[in-house]
Amino acid sequence: MTRSFAVTRNPHPVSDADRARLMDSPPFGTVFTDHIAKATWTLDGGWGNHRVEPFADLTLHPAALVLHYGQQVFEGLKAYRWADGSVHLFRPGANAARLAASARRLALPELPAQDFLGSIEALLSVDSAWVPGKPETSLYLRPTMIGTEACLGVRPSLTVEYMLLASPVGAYFAGGVKPVSIWVAQGFHRAGAGGTGQAKTAGNYAASMLPQQQAQDNGCGQVLFLDAREDKYIEELGGMNVFAVFADGTVVTPRITGTILEGVTRDSIIDLLRDSGREVIERDIELEELRAGISHGEIEELFACGTAAVVTPVARLVSPDFDLTVGEGDPGKVTMSVRERLTGIQYGRRDDAFGWMRAVN
Repeated sequence: MTRSFAVTRNPHPVSDADRARLMDSPPFGTVFTDHIAKATWTLDGGWGNHRVEPFADLTLHPAALVLHYGQQVFEGLKAYRWADGSVHLFRPGANAARLAASARRLALPELPAQDFLGSIEALLSVDSAWVPGKPETSLYLRPTMIGTEACLGVRPSLTVEYMLLASPVGAYFAGGVKPVSIWVAQGFHRAGAGGTGQAKTAGNYAASMLPQQQAQDNGCGQVLFLDAREDKYIEELGGMNVFAVFADGTVVTPRITGTILEGVTRDSIIDLLRDSGREVIERDIELEELRAGISHGEIEELFACGTAAVVTPVARLVSPDFDLTVGEGDPGKVTMSVRERLTGIQYGRRDDAFGWMRAVN
């Protein structure tokens, strides 16, 4: 059973015509639905006041703890419109579990899975018209939790707000999948041992923005971080996990060490590759091994993965010391095969042998 949310409908919803216009190839994360789901936590009462209400700006005290000390966690998942018109979620239970784990690390209260799933079902019950139906489109869901208590003391907030907002998104690769170039971060690290690297929290992403600018200044679309301890092992991109495909067919990805976000897409890809008979190894990967492997043809493909882009082929690996083309610079066979299978499951075109999809009634 999922948690029930009281629903207050927006008295001024977007018209059908305006909604259709807004949903026509919107830039990622810039258009939002008519409603938002919320729940409030207090030290004495726990989670309560579960509701769906009209989408509106927030009112926060200037001393709210989230604004000063970054006590915040979030998630990202999607709702998909299948050909028969039904709406489905991809592995929402995994996102609920990861939000709870992130909350523990940030000294926030864990949101029960039934509340997490209930918020999605309640929001979609009034905003299902916002789930697009064109190929490769979806409704992006952003659950987030913030410390709202007005206090300048450095301690966990005694009041917390959970919110779920939704944003229709177009195809990530308009006109077909395009490989990206990635820049090896210079002098920056995403997370260190014992830090918040395995949590999905705002500070990790804020810390990646300057290195991301550095990547763009060097003609690259993404940044690849090395480990903070030895500065030689690859970890992940600014918001995506990474995989290397070797010439012998083996696929290797950095192991989860506490400094890397345990991506739901990453986990799903590992399952799909192994199910297809391919060996997948989770281990440390030195940058020098990656560099030499690409140079000598031992590594034929490189790809990144995450909720937004699903699977992204990598064409180039760049640093001040080298500029390497991966394979022929085109999307590789393994990369595109696993992408097609995963998106096929998400959009109902392929059999869901793993039971990942959850229908929304």
